[in-house]
Amino acid sequence: MAKFSIEAVLPHEHPMILLDELVEFGAETAICRHVITEKSVFFDRVLNGVPSYAGIEYMAQSIAAYANANELLNNRPVEIGFLVSSRKYKCSYSVFTEGMILDITVAKLYKDESGLSAFDCAILCNSEEIATARINVFQPENPAKFLEEQL
Repeated sequence: MAKFSIEAVLPHEHPMILLDELVEFGAETAICRHVITEKSVFFDRVLNGVPSYAGIEYMAQSIAAYANANELLNNRPVEIGFLVSSRKYKCSYSVFTEGMILDITVAKLYKDESGLSAFDCAILCNSEEIATARINVFQPENPAKFLEEQL
């Protein structure tokens, strides 16, 4: 199985790469990981962790890592995508505390011809599901042209 660094599959610059690694990916699923430390983006010293609403962005970046790893596997370039919406985000924690090892799973439900996709996502800690959501994303065929047209 091919292995890609998280920097290779996310079209972001540090510090906005929130994930530590792409653990594994396939044609329909992926698992990414992030360990909560003082260096985590959005870390709050008062809370001793990251507010759990950041979980939505962990999920969105995991979807991007999944999509772009599959693009690289097929000799296509890494492209940007857009988070359209999140539905039913449920998390059993208000804060992801320092030391938590988060495994973020994404499973593609569908992708239509326009570039709109839906994913079931979950965050696990110690193999226990602690957050879930359905995330809708959009990846146009030509992202640069799409952005130009939005101005």
